[in-house]
Amino acid sequence: MRFMMLMIPLGYEAAPPDVQLDPERVSAMMRYNEALKDAGVLITLDGLHPPSMGARVSFATGKPMVTDGPFTEAKEVLGGYWMIEVASREEAIAWAKKCPASANEIIEIRQVQEVTDYSPEVQEVVAGFGDLKK
Repeated sequence: MRFMMLMIPLGYEAAPPDVQLDPERVSAMMRYNEALKDAGVLITLDGLHPPSMGARVSFATGKPMVTDGPFTEAKEVLGGYWMIEVASREEAIAWAKKCPASANEIIEIRQVQEVTDYSPEVQEVVAGFGDLKK
């Protein structure tokens, strides 16, 4: 089963474009990333620049409308993610609990939808698209 662990650093929604990372925190996180890799569960991971450098495309009017960050209505934003492959939701939670996160960080765990989770009709529609991963 694949799970995405989403890092939500509280306050990151207001981070400036030139936000500086603490080398000690990055070092601790890299040791965690290495443990995921050594265990053979890590598929990929990435950190994300703050919303002040992002853009949103909304479709409320039926036409695409672009809004540049930061986004004043944002209360929580993603700071990064890990994609892991483990045997169960419980194992994904166990890995998240090992993360050296600080008191202002939350990890949300979401199982990835696999093609086999869909109805046969939907599986037919998406046939071949799953070949893009990996």
